[in-house]
Amino acid sequence: MNHKKVRRLMRELQIRSVIRKKRPFAGRKPSVLFRNVLNREFSAAAPVQKLVTDITYVRIGHDFAYLSVVMDLYNNEIVAWELSERNDLKLVMETVKKLKCGPALLHSDQGFQYTTQSYAKLLEEKKLTGSHSRRGNCYDNACIESFFSHLKTEKLYLEKPQNLEQARNQITEYILFYNKDRFQNKLGDLSPIEFREKVAA
Repeated sequence: MNHKKVRRLMRELQIRSVIRKKRPFAGRKPSVLFRNVLNREFSAAAPVQKLVTDITYVRIGHDFAYLSVVMDLYNNEIVAWELSERNDLKLVMETVKKLKCGPALLHSDQGFQYTTQSYAKLLEEKKLTGSHSRRGNCYDNACIESFFSHLKTEKLYLEKPQNLEQARNQITEYILFYNKDRFQNKLGDLSPIEFREKVAA
């Protein structure tokens, strides 16, 4: 059938094709790109020396919220986090602002928030050295991906938060449990805080 006839019939029947919307950041060139300083060296000799950060989605009823987390690779302790209904630059900036540390490495993927001038400036102000994973390579930030898996499997998938307040309470409970009580083989069957305190004693 001739395309002109199809067009005429569509117009007469008021039929319109569904046009897929373009993703706003697809193919976007990063403003700031750090080299991969971490390079999958997921161990640290001292606390707050190597930090990793990422964002994951949290299902809330039929909607989503977004969780931004910073983990210390010395003992896998969660040292900062923020929950928001928007996956935007503010979410990342508020998370990083919560960090209380001196010079350290902060590694992330190449998400749009982590490649902005504003993010780079904040890292400089807090004396943090930026590091980026290779593009599209989740294994370069595997430790924090593992934490997100534990959080969802052991807490969120079981309790299924129905609003932002419930999600925030459940995440708060789990991070306290994870830091204080959840033992890890890597830490000699100690929790992150137990390991840090034992080494410091």
